[in-house]
Amino acid sequence: MSALGTIVRSGVGRRRVQTVVIGLVVMIAVTAAVLGGSLMVASSAPFDRAFTQQHGAHLTAQFDAGMATAAQLSATATAAGVTAAAGPFPMASITPVAPSGRALRPIMVVGRADPGGAVDSVSVTDGRWVEGPGEIVVHVDGRLPGALQPRVGDVLSLSELPGAPTVTVVGTARSVSQTAGGWVMPEQVAALTPTGVVEGYQMLYRFASAATTADVDAGRANVLASLPAGALAGSQSWLTTRANSAGQTVLFVPFLIAFGVLGVLMAVLIIGNVIAGAVGTGTRRIGILKALGFTPHQVVRAYTVQALVPAAVGAGLGVVAGNILIMPVLAQTNELYGTADSGVTPWVNAVVLAGALAVVMLTAGVAASRAGRLRTVDVLAVGRTPGPGRGHLAARLTSWLPLPRPVTLGLAHPFARILRSATIVAAIAFGVAAATFAVGLGVSLNQVQATERHGDVVIQPGRPQGGPPPGGGSGGGPGRVAGPPEAPDPTAVVAAILAQPGTSGYAGIAPTEVTVAGITAPVDAIAFTGSNSSYGYRMVSGRWFSQPGEIVVATPFLAATGTTIGDTVVLTHHGHPITVRIVGEAFNVESRGMQLLMAAETLAASDPNLRAMEYTITLTPGTDVNSYLKELNAALSSVDATAMLPDDDTAEFILVINALTALLTLMLVTVAALGVLNMVVLETRERVHDLGVHKALGMTPRQVVAMVVASVIVTGLIGGAIGVPVGVLLQRWIVAEMGDATGFQLPASVIDIYLPTDLVLFGLGGLLIAIAGALLPAGWAARTRTAAALRTE
Repeated sequence: MSALGTIVRSGVGRRRVQTVVIGLVVMIAVTAAVLGGSLMVASSAPFDRAFTQQHGAHLTAQFDAGMATAAQLSATATAAGVTAAAGPFPMASITPVAPSGRALRPIMVVGRADPGGAVDSVSVTDGRWVEGPGEIVVHVDGRLPGALQPRVGDVLSLSELPGAPTVTVVGTARSVSQTAGGWVMPEQVAALTPTGVVEGYQMLYRFASAATTADVDAGRANVLASLPAGALAGSQSWLTTRANSAGQTVLFVPFLIAFGVLGVLMAVLIIGNVIAGAVGTGTRRIGILKALGFTPHQVVRAYTVQALVPAAVGAGLGVVAGNILIMPVLAQTNELYGTADSGVTPWVNAVVLAGALAVVMLTAGVAASRAGRLRTVDVLAVGRTPGPGRGHLAARLTSWLPLPRPVTLGLAHPFARILRSATIVAAIAFGVAAATFAVGLGVSLNQVQATERHGDVVIQPGRPQGGPPPGGGSGGGPGRVAGPPEAPDPTAVVAAILAQPGTSGYAGIAPTEVTVAGITAPVDAIAFTGSNSSYGYRMVSGRWFSQPGEIVVATPFLAATGTTIGDTVVLTHHGHPITVRIVGEAFNVESRGMQLLMAAETLAASDPNLRAMEYTITLTPGTDVNSYLKELNAALSSVDATAMLPDDDTAEFILVINALTALLTLMLVTVAALGVLNMVVLETRERVHDLGVHKALGMTPRQVVAMVVASVIVTGLIGGAIGVPVGVLLQRWIVAEMGDATGFQLPASVIDIYLPTDLVLFGLGGLLIAIAGALLPAGWAARTRTAAALRTE
């Protein structure tokens, strides 16, 4: 082995604590960077990746079986611009009834013997594909609550069909193109129609060019050119499906991107601080090497490689750990979109690995080159303890404090080496800022989800048992009622609610559609009755409506219409024009922010029979929810309505995000503590002779521990004081940018989530990080024998 190799191996083995710290810091930093980078890639256009993986349909077309034959539809596969086609698939519409007796939303079923194919390759998520009559595979709709999702093994009855046949759910699947609500064998479709005859067919097309609406329209025109006029019953462009999909995850993707950026920043800053400090403390040994004949270039190479060895091992382990941790997170994205991403992104791994090693090499090289340029005699003259006068003023000032002398000596230590103390402060500040930011980001996400909860109890049409109810609702909040249910008697429902002990307030929800001047497509509207319509909504500006003729809207509606609070707009409902005034802007992601909120009296003239389809109830504190539900359902026994708890269809996703937040916070705090550990170890070893003097004068091991721990109290407090405002500013900036990027103004409850006590606790977290990093070297110093310490130069 060469002399240079011997020096490298000796340095790596001799400084074991430093070697381990470098390896762990790099490993954690690379793990976070890989995790963040992979999340950024995964959160970038997940629909487009799923569409490519599943060969999604650019155009989903429904045809009238009485106007076009199956042979004619098959011939359209060769139309100009069509690169692939699937079908014709027979179609039928059914309204299944769950085993509980509750009617589910109407769904369109398609007869399809094989889930694969050149267009719209359906991904089976649970169970298996249909193999014979009496079986069905249902589409998984992530927007619906679990109560409305059929499960494998459920026997669904079709009471509206002759003979009330049943179908058994044998699997669940997902179509990125959303081409059907369920799939059966082709020969079974006729039996699912009231007439026993197939009434429609579905064709799926992929076009050579489909990037714009004009491209899709041109492709549709080419398909229809060879078919009889009026054969097309309806169609859907993939561009519409993609826009709807983006709306579903509009607030989640920026969180993932923010976590990724956080990991990258940690990798750059912490690696630089730790490695620079480690190499900078080796200048005296560098002087010895130069005295033995090593050239400055060899010295730089030796110390750079000493840093690279543990860094390379840590980086390799970090890449593996990052890819393992990304898998459960990506499983949620795969389930939502039907993608098959493993989470392992080779180019992210390569970039992070190369970047981490480059940062280590650069910082180590810069620090070593500074010592390499010094004259040998000057480097050898570098002592292990501060020069005369450095920190003496601080020592005299702290001696006046009414504290034990070992503690005051420790408090004065940071002022002896200002630059090294600044490095410790930077590490602690970064850890505190990152923890403050990550926790705040997670709380903001939970606040976003809290805005979608509009009551403690929900009343929906239909009975829970005893046959099919008049219809079904979603239970997920206003505006999600599915199918054509009949509204329950409002007088009876309201009387039952008000008579129930524990009722704090209620709101009746009547969904409808209106047209708005300047907007071509219909706009969803919610007409409220009751005293508690504003519950759960967070106001961005303005106020909640208080009388007929006033509406509350979200930011996207204001942007689409070019209006502001105080402006009037003209709505058209059932042919009646209604002039309303915008009095408030609320944070409301329903219908991608294009939903109007108003009093039911606003639409009374245009629809006197408009009734609430759903009721949300808030309870007084301390009310037993289960008892309340039991008694309220008893009171509703004569009404076609059922009281239940609201569904939480995003709870699992929130758990994943919260787990990710906790993991990143733990990693960042650990890295900060390791940075403190590295610096305190170096500081303690350089002061080992002073420790011997103190112990010879009677300082006990417990007092030595107190002195070493006290040496990081000042830096811990300063680091916490710096890190907290940085973390708060970063959280506010990222969350505000998240809202701007998605087209929503966020309410103060989402942005201003820190209480004064929270900030104090985060600030004290800097002190905890410092103490945690100092405990190990404090124990080592306490165990050092006095004689051995006094013999150290």
